[in-house]
Amino acid sequence: MIVKREIKGDDNVSKYIENVNTYLMKRKIKRSFISLKTGMDASKLSRILTGSQDITSNEMEKIAHALGQKVEFFLTEPFCVPDLEDRTAAEVAFYAGEPSKEQEQFAVKLMDFIEHMDEVLGAKERFLMTVGSE
Repeated sequence: MIVKREIKGDDNVSKYIENVNTYLMKRKIKRSFISLKTGMDASKLSRILTGSQDITSNEMEKIAHALGQKVEFFLTEPFCVPDLEDRTAAEVAFYAGEPSKEQEQFAVKLMDFIEHMDEVLGAKERFLMTVGSE
């Protein structure tokens, strides 16, 4: 059984909210992303992140998890957002949910097209040279 515990007026809560907002701003992550990842109502999340609504420990965990971190990460002092240059592409990519089969197939086709872009662009030139020589 999960017990929701309200956390009020605690310096840790203020620090948590401040650090989450800093993280979102520096990483340019929208609150709508967090709402989708956590399943929290967007307006409730907004109230939580502006400090106008109390937050439970369960909600703190959901938000931290959506950002790929633990609650403790957002309670560190001093708080430092790691540079993105230190991350691999997979660690930087954020998405709202798992891709569908159609999205995966499209992504594979798109990557194949990009990998062969020179051949595709060169085909036009080869065609024009062939037509022009006749």
